Amino acid sequence: MALGGRPVPAYIGAMLSDTDRNRHFPSLEGMTYLNTAAEGIPPVAAGEALRRYFSDKIRGMDGRVLFAREFDACRESAAGLLGLSADEVSFASSTSEAYNLLATAMSFSGGDDLVITNLDFPSGVTPWLQHGDGPIVRLWEHRDGVLELDDLAAMLSEKTKLVQVSLVSFLTGYRLPWASFRDLVRQRAPRAILAVDVTQAAGRIELDCLDADCLLASTYKWLLGTHGGCLVAVPTHARDKVVVRAGGWFHLANAFESDRFSRVEPFPGVRGFAVGMPVYPAIYALRAGIETIRETGIAAIAAHADALVARLHEGLADLGYATLSPAQPGNSSGIAAIRTTDDAAIHSHLLSRNIHVMCQAGRIRFAVHGYNRREDIDAVIAALADYRANS
Repeated sequence: MALGGRPVPAYIGAMLSDTDRNRHFPSLEGMTYLNTAAEGIPPVAAGEALRRYFSDKIRGMDGRVLFAREFDACRESAAGLLGLSADEVSFASSTSEAYNLLATAMSFSGGDDLVITNLDFPSGVTPWLQHGDGPIVRLWEHRDGVLELDDLAAMLSEKTKLVQVSLVSFLTGYRLPWASFRDLVRQRAPRAILAVDVTQAAGRIELDCLDADCLLASTYKWLLGTHGGCLVAVPTHARDKVVVRAGGWFHLANAFESDRFSRVEPFPGVRGFAVGMPVYPAIYALRAGIETIRETGIAAIAAHADALVARLHEGLADLGYATLSPAQPGNSSGIAAIRTTDDAAIHSHLLSRNIHVMCQAGRIRFAVHGYNRREDIDAVIAALADYRANS
């Protein structure tokens, strides 16, 4: 493959092969890493892409032609990964920025409401609390780690303007049953924008939520990129109802026209989420991460990693640990989490064995990607068993 007449580094052909894993993810050698839900491990190709960005940057203005080509190439790669077209995909600088931009596309009048869940990350729920005119915020709360559709049904109406969810919860790994959820929202709240955070899903599972109105994903976790990016998708059907109304220039049709001091004309749909100069370093690295995933294939990654997650749930249950959301055979995510009062001590014990997980506020979270192995699961289960036996 070549870009602008220059060769592009080869990407992984088999993320699941031990040989390729050691070659392309050398930092995993000797380490049990089950914390991708916090920080993904980029492939070596992402580092090469960043060096290529710098080589392009020192060309000065001539580098902008190469930046634009990389931007377009990354959109094509991302679209191919998601199963959308390139004109339905763009990039912001973070998921938090993207959600705040989405908030500018919303207008609320008296009595309007919106729905958020208590399994969402703060980025997806806090922008709506900043509206001074105060839409009614309805909190869809989980029951024993499950978001029950019967609870949601009572919250939806013609006055619902937004329903915000995560396809996979960062907190517990719960995966929303998309089809039945979507049908309920479309039937009961036909005017609502349906926004879904796929940060903990994109790159790890096959997405079934492409008929949402807006999809957002951080780039530095399962997508194997770096910080400074957010993948945003607005499918064609929602193009004219998701119109970002923020200041900037890159997303404006008339940014340099003669009437630019008297009005603004934002591009509708996903182009509105790139309001300024794109964060090109993150885009270069993201393309490498996405191509790594595409060469392996989401279906292959999911089949491999889902089996490991099932083994993890089994091992945790054998030790008497109840997961915060139940196992979902056939609807698995990459995350399992448990509640414990001694998370700090367990964390220290795991780190002493070079096992990396997320321990925070009485919760331990395990995240399994395609580069993980059965040995990783066995190592963490053995370490937890040893901790229990000696504590």
